[in-house]
Amino acid sequence: MRQSVRFYLGERLVSLDDVAPEQTLLDWLRHEGRTGTKEGCNEGDCGACTVVVARLRGDRVVLRAVNACIQLLPMLDGAALFTIEDVGSAGALHPVQEAMVTFNGAQCGFCTPGFVMSMVAYRNADERPDDDAAIDSALSGNLCRCTGYAPIVRAMKQALAAPDSPFETALPALGAKLEALQDGEDVAIETSHGAIFLPASAASLARYLQEHPETLIVAGATDVGLWVTKAMRPLPRVAFIGQCPDLMRLECDDEGLHIGAAVTYDAAREALAALLPDFGALVGRIGSTPIRNSATLCGNIANGSPIGDGPPALIAAGAMLHLRRGAEKRVIPLERYFLAYGKQDRQAGEFVEAVTIPPLAEGTFYRSYKISKRFDQDISAVLAAFALRVDKEGIVQEARLAFGGMAATPCRAERAEAVLIGAKWHEATLEAARLALAEDFTPLNDMRASAWYRQTVAANLLTRFFEESQGETMRLAKAGGLAHV
Repeated sequence: MRQSVRFYLGERLVSLDDVAPEQTLLDWLRHEGRTGTKEGCNEGDCGACTVVVARLRGDRVVLRAVNACIQLLPMLDGAALFTIEDVGSAGALHPVQEAMVTFNGAQCGFCTPGFVMSMVAYRNADERPDDDAAIDSALSGNLCRCTGYAPIVRAMKQALAAPDSPFETALPALGAKLEALQDGEDVAIETSHGAIFLPASAASLARYLQEHPETLIVAGATDVGLWVTKAMRPLPRVAFIGQCPDLMRLECDDEGLHIGAAVTYDAAREALAALLPDFGALVGRIGSTPIRNSATLCGNIANGSPIGDGPPALIAAGAMLHLRRGAEKRVIPLERYFLAYGKQDRQAGEFVEAVTIPPLAEGTFYRSYKISKRFDQDISAVLAAFALRVDKEGIVQEARLAFGGMAATPCRAERAEAVLIGAKWHEATLEAARLALAEDFTPLNDMRASAWYRQTVAANLLTRFFEESQGETMRLAKAGGLAHV
């Protein structure tokens, strides 16, 4: 068992054996003199603090942009960290920096280091289209109040066409350094600042939680990070699971798509999109690129938020949740995990190990819809996801209508489902289901939406689902059933 957190800061190997669990990466960097990384919103929205984290994935070094303000320092174990000071110098600017100068991509300069780091990560991505939409998505986590985005997008396009810089040519050699850090050991640190545990396996995590059931589990810290930066909460004992190999499994077999507790939204997006229509687009609206590089699907489930975007879409798909306590494992339908506001079906020392999404049954029509004030980077007022299985006669055999933002937990509209099952899928049935939704939910009024708005939107989304399903229904006679799309 190791008793230190190890990572590279640029070329320098860092080893820390006295670190607080709630120490943010941003604060540590600035105390280290890396002041190019700025503090803006301190909640992962503005991107002024963006840095690049490099990790070994198989035999490849993969670069990801993340928000330093809500990354907790122990999460860097086994990685290489790069800030604006690492990518170029006054006499030898990185191609991204050169392009930003050429196209006047900066004015006050406060946000510029974060933009540059996001651009460096995109330049080194596996896929890096030079169209505006792809670049806008890559830079979605960076805000600029001075320059505007057009010059920055033009700079990104020029940088994509530029030859490798010394920064890029040094990356292959980084793989050997990162390989040397992968020792397969648990990391346990106990100091006056608190306790830190980084498990090397799910079994190690299970044992640790049995001994310390009060432990807070952190994967991506995109939620917990705000507990620290906004609520100033101390974190006495934390298990950081984001790099636990057993929990990073992403596999698809006959039972469906298996997503481990440490799999990020970015890593799962392609597989989710292949399995469930609309889910890829939905993931693209969850936070920004740096957030999706850190946030995990299972973390979105585990914290039990009534407005999390992932759970309703998974509930409609019939997802099953895998829970573990010591050597004991159990599997439950996802909707049963959410008991009440702030209360989940999880015992002391038990943790979410994975979620499995089964393939859609033949004849199932699935859609998910997110309604928010802003299209990007906004919390949902209503998240609706629907799955309907209709036979060749047009009779509804199965209905799963799931919502977020309508109640104290993500949940199904059971009365509306009961109206649908056994009925013919046509306008009269739709209207009856719309009316039943009013009995299923009593939404709250809050800053995001009124109760009336939520109730109206929920019913209207069901109508939209009906209209979109009709093209498939028309093919029933020829196809012998409603094909899932």
